[in-house]
Amino acid sequence: MKVLKFGGTSVGTAASLRNVKDIIEGLDDRAVVIVSALGGLTDKLIATGKKAAVGDQSYTEDMAAIRERHHNIIRDVVPEQKQPEVFSLIDSLLDDLARIYDGVSLLADLPTKTLDVIVSFGERISSIIVSRMIDGAQHFDSLQYVKTEKWFSKNIADTELTNRLIRETFAENFKVAIAGGFISTDRDTGEITNLGRGGSDYTAALIAAALDADVLEIWTDVNGFMTADPRIIPEAFVVDHMTFIESMELCSFGAKVIYPPTIYPVFHKNIPIRILNTFQPDAPGTWITDSPRKDDIPIKGISAVRNTSLVEIAGEFADNVPEINSRTFNALAKHGISVFLVRQPDENRSLFAFAVTMPELDNTLKAIKDEFAPELKSGKISEIRSTTDLATLAVVGESIRKMPRITGRLFNTLQRDGVEVLASSSGGSQTTISFVIKESDVTQALRLAHASIFNDAN
Repeated sequence: MKVLKFGGTSVGTAASLRNVKDIIEGLDDRAVVIVSALGGLTDKLIATGKKAAVGDQSYTEDMAAIRERHHNIIRDVVPEQKQPEVFSLIDSLLDDLARIYDGVSLLADLPTKTLDVIVSFGERISSIIVSRMIDGAQHFDSLQYVKTEKWFSKNIADTELTNRLIRETFAENFKVAIAGGFISTDRDTGEITNLGRGGSDYTAALIAAALDADVLEIWTDVNGFMTADPRIIPEAFVVDHMTFIESMELCSFGAKVIYPPTIYPVFHKNIPIRILNTFQPDAPGTWITDSPRKDDIPIKGISAVRNTSLVEIAGEFADNVPEINSRTFNALAKHGISVFLVRQPDENRSLFAFAVTMPELDNTLKAIKDEFAPELKSGKISEIRSTTDLATLAVVGESIRKMPRITGRLFNTLQRDGVEVLASSSGGSQTTISFVIKESDVTQALRLAHASIFNDAN
């Protein structure tokens, strides 16, 4: 059995939906198909809610446009004999959505719980449309079996309960099952929640893992993982194969192909992932598995996280590497803050540094200053400072550990062409080396690094 996930660009237009129909109806295997909201709709749902909350009455025009878009899609892709049923189901949901917007406008308030309900309509509607578009498909409501729990004020999947419910739900006989990604309900209250950014990928991975699928296919608008962003580096090429760790590292450092938590459920079950292009379905794509292959290229890609902030902790206490590591990561984890680069003190300076995204900087500084308040008071930490408007460049490949000279070579390449390296680090996974640079230098740095590594690779 396969699990397939189609993102917003794949279900964004009537033409792309016809591609989806051809792909699914051409399958020989049983399949569970997870779909996102129509392309761009989630942002539209959020923006319309914000308009309503501030008294901008044009939210009603946006709501009318949302209704018209779905009506047009139904007319274009759903067989005529099924359209009356689909219009009835979809209009009922759209009427509910319109009433919620009216309530938001009346109260001049958009609580998080209400926003969660609003954004759920995208996947609830798209999954119904796709299920009626595909010959012989059955619709399954993700709200019934994807369950979340609260963790530090965030909604995270209750994997044990969700796995059990998935197995029970999909135990019945079906050829093609269609379900919405991203959406979920709280296990205790039953309130509508969602799995956050990358939630549709994560839904697909949870289902694949629970059902022991043969493969998880992520259908998107690119031919697979590429060695770099082709919009910046036209000579970037598709990577045929990479490991789970390599794909997680690349996505953590800015590659947009899949969202890192997606990989965890299937990684633990050793279920391969395949990245494929809805608009070029015959392209071979990228396979992601647990182990390298003999013919793998040594470096899989270069990526960059923009809007980086570098936080530095100076003073004698910074030399206590085990304690400062543990306390820093624990303090940030409590606030859901991710660190994607760490520079340890060395013999030349007592300076511990790590990188976070700029939107997380204020919360990071508060958490770190609270955690190390005793050391700041005693003088064991002399300063906690930050630098903004930076980017983190990452080079990823399982073979990096066997290439000891690559860090120095890349460092010299960047410095020689005027790109100042403010910090560098070998990734904790031993598959990544990363450099902190000025954000204004990121495009040049990506091009220099890609040319240095891949000139002879393809």
